Amino acid sequence: QVQLVESGGGLVQAGGSLRLSCAASGRTLSSYAMGWFRQIPGKERETVAVVSKSGGSIYYADSVKGRFTISRDNAKNTLYLQMNSLKPEDTAVYYCAAAPDGAPWDEYSWGQGTQVTVSS
Repeated sequence: QVQLVESGGGLVQAGGSLRLSCAASGRTLSSYAMGWFRQIPGKERETVAVVSKSGGSIYYADSVKGRFTISRDNAKNTLYLQMNSLKPEDTAVYYCAAAPDGAPWDEYSWGQGTQVTVSS
């Protein structure tokens, strides 16, 4: 399986921006669909954005549409999440994951998570 490491989280004021990175090792990211997810303690995990293996299909949660952009650089074996116009409700631990197209995410590779905190 592919190993994933997220980075780029931190503390930012509302309205600010952050870019999360998810670096992969072990296998090439071009073999997988990739996704960003977030979770607040005590709440269910939320799917933030997903890009298909080919890059031709992208999904965004309604809560982040128009503010977040998912992208992948297969040459660098890295997935990104550009987050603009951040809101306090975006505060969460953000995880990246990799899985074959259509496969259940929980059965494949996850990173350790990176904390994003947005202050009002």
